[in-house]
Amino acid sequence: MTELEQRLGYAFNDPSLLARALTHRSFAADHNERLEFVGDGVLNCAIAAALYQRFPRLPEGDLSRLRANLVNRDSLLTRAQEIGLAGLIRLGEGEQKSGGASRPSILADAAEAVFGAIFLDGGFDAARDAIERLYADAIAAVDPTASGKDPKTRLQEWLQAKGMPLPEYTIAAIDGEAHRQTFTVTCRVQALPHETSGQGSSRRIAEQEAARVALAELSS
Repeated sequence: MTELEQRLGYAFNDPSLLARALTHRSFAADHNERLEFVGDGVLNCAIAAALYQRFPRLPEGDLSRLRANLVNRDSLLTRAQEIGLAGLIRLGEGEQKSGGASRPSILADAAEAVFGAIFLDGGFDAARDAIERLYADAIAAVDPTASGKDPKTRLQEWLQAKGMPLPEYTIAAIDGEAHRQTFTVTCRVQALPHETSGQGSSRRIAEQEAARVALAELSS
């Protein structure tokens, strides 16, 4: 717990809240789903405030789009893996054996539960500070002028407009321990002489990266 608190930049006054945030419903009746509910609201509010301050002239619709890109499951999964939640979540025996510690939904939900636990333990300012610390790089990388469509969607639309077959994605490798896996995915596009590849903490993230590389090569 101490190492996790260091990664979060927050020390709990009531450690039982953090323990509950890391407890899946398969492990005990006192699980993290109510904390996840609270954390979802806190996360959305904290990210909304951060975007509001960073982009003072951006209209509400664009702010909503940017926030949605930052608080989705893939983004939460990345945060959960960065702070090592997979090795700390308490799971029932069946869930543990079926690989629950590496399941994106369980990790993303646990991250939200941790944010909710910080909020209940130390208030909104403490939760906001932890969230902004973990999301600092992602917020800094936000480009409000970019299309809201993800790379896979844009690549598919580009190929369809040219009357070409859709891309084919293949998992080339899965490396690392079960709770910190790295996926390598290749993308085959008829318009390119070779496959492009991408890596990420989930198959979806790796596919998006491979599609982004393909788009860049098609546009060069």
